[in-house]
Amino acid sequence: MTDRHRFATNLSEHGYQLLVNAIVDYAIYMINLDGHISSWNAGAERIKGYRAEEILGEPFSRFFSEEDRDQGLPQRSLQIALNEGRHQGEGWRIRKDGTRFWALAVLDAVYDESGQIIGFAKITRDLSDERRTHHALVDSERQFRLLVDGVSDYAIYLLDPEGFIVSWNNGAQRIKGYQAEDIIGAHFSRFYTEEDRRHQLPQHALRSALDNRRYEAEGWRVRRDGERFWASVVIDAIHDEEGRHVGFAKVTRDITERVETQQRLDEAREQLFQAQKMEALGQFTGGLAHDFNNLLTVILGATDLALRLSGDARLNKLLENTRQAALRGGDITRQLLSFARRKPLETHRVELGELLENSAPLLQQSLRSDIRLLLYIGENLHPLQIDPAELELALLNLVINARDAIEEAGEIHLRAENVLLEERHDGLCGDFVALSVRDTGRGMPAEVRSRVFEPFFTTKTFGKGTGLGLAQVHGFAQQSRGAVDVRSEPAQGTCFTLYLPALEDGAALQPQVPRILLVEDDEVLADVTASMLETMGYRVESVGDADQALQRLLRSSGYRLLLSDVIMPGRTNGLELANKVRERLPELPILLTSGYSEIVIDGHSAYPLLPKPFSYDGLAQAVQRLLGPAD
Repeated sequence: MTDRHRFATNLSEHGYQLLVNAIVDYAIYMINLDGHISSWNAGAERIKGYRAEEILGEPFSRFFSEEDRDQGLPQRSLQIALNEGRHQGEGWRIRKDGTRFWALAVLDAVYDESGQIIGFAKITRDLSDERRTHHALVDSERQFRLLVDGVSDYAIYLLDPEGFIVSWNNGAQRIKGYQAEDIIGAHFSRFYTEEDRRHQLPQHALRSALDNRRYEAEGWRVRRDGERFWASVVIDAIHDEEGRHVGFAKVTRDITERVETQQRLDEAREQLFQAQKMEALGQFTGGLAHDFNNLLTVILGATDLALRLSGDARLNKLLENTRQAALRGGDITRQLLSFARRKPLETHRVELGELLENSAPLLQQSLRSDIRLLLYIGENLHPLQIDPAELELALLNLVINARDAIEEAGEIHLRAENVLLEERHDGLCGDFVALSVRDTGRGMPAEVRSRVFEPFFTTKTFGKGTGLGLAQVHGFAQQSRGAVDVRSEPAQGTCFTLYLPALEDGAALQPQVPRILLVEDDEVLADVTASMLETMGYRVESVGDADQALQRLLRSSGYRLLLSDVIMPGRTNGLELANKVRERLPELPILLTSGYSEIVIDGHSAYPLLPKPFSYDGLAQAVQRLLGPAD
């Protein structure tokens, strides 16, 4: 039995030795009581770099760094293991080649069968790779934290699965206004508006992010001080390595400025579109008025001549009716020309407060008895340089338009006040007088509001309006170097505001100097005009274009007046002809006539102008102002 026990013991010790030597990931060796190495396994050789014959009998302190040896760390670890039976620690160790590695070391006291300590068992593991990985992860997390905290244009923070805030970066603090200690632990729904919370938009956002792994949206959010801002929001669901949902990552950007810029750009594009549309309409209506004025001038001239020659009372009555119809047609063309900015204004210095007070009774008479006109005149209104008759007509058109918008009893507020514009209305800038007409009527939808200034556009029933009233207002405002603005919503009433430029320094501008010229390419109109002038006692010669007129004027000095149409075929128009004649014959009076004239600049004309259609008396007065009565 003794031999059998000794054999079993030897076999067990041999098997244990084989096991220890087979381990290569751990350095396992024995240390005697004085700290010298007494055994060495294959793992120790791989990790430390020493073969057994090189290291057995050497002190184990050789594996420690010089700093650790100076501090007595090897002896201290042996003392702790001796006193407590075990010592464990991590630190730098040295290989045979002098390189360092990070080691996890366990030192256990070893006792014999009688309980006497006979040495120490040392197990060392090389954790260099794990330590590098750990430190790389720590550095990555630190760099990521620095990155997230360094972002100031985005609010980046984490939510738990229920939507409560668990982290907060500097961007979130800047955009939302909360310090981290004030907001961590609160629910992210506090950033939403009251309306969105009532509609459970925060909960919907989290559900959508969880179902689709991502949620994106834009909308109003609320800062700590209650101010709203337009936000771009992204919410991502976060899952751990095992796929469990652990929370949400939320990124918010304040894009209020971008949205406002886009809105201003859209408004500018819309204004440009409207301006181009109105300009195109103006060119069309101006051309239409020009041709129509030629026809009306023929009708008026021929009618006036017929009235002078006819002795038949019945025929004269018919002719007078024809004349009145032509005059009414002239009123229509004047409104079209006003819209097209082709009708010259007769501007004067105007005190607006006085004009409004004088016009108020007439405006009130145009209203029903159940509508009140309330007049508000601001203090020290700027004087204006405008055409008072056209302003009164514009006011009348606005008031009538307001009256027709009020279905039952209501009020119309007419207000005048000084304003300082900073390029907010059609590029206007400086001192203006704002003249507004606000009603309590039914208001207008956007599609109607965008077309109210178009000629012949009306929402009234057939026969209730021509669609030219607001067109005249628009044309008057533009030609007066101002603008007109309309604000209206359904059931909220409408407000039209005229912006008229203040007269600089309160002084009147130079009055228009009448200078006019004549040549006519329309043969019928030329014959009628010549007949009217001959009836007045003048001798008339007619030519059809500017080149013929210039040649005839230069060949003969007997002409006392040049009367010319402005728009004519050929290379030279009436205005250019007038300029050439003025250079060569400065003493010759010039009278221009046109139904479509572009000689008006800032309310001034270079030459006297007789608008078409003109009557016999109108022509006679214009000629007599330049030449006096015919002999």
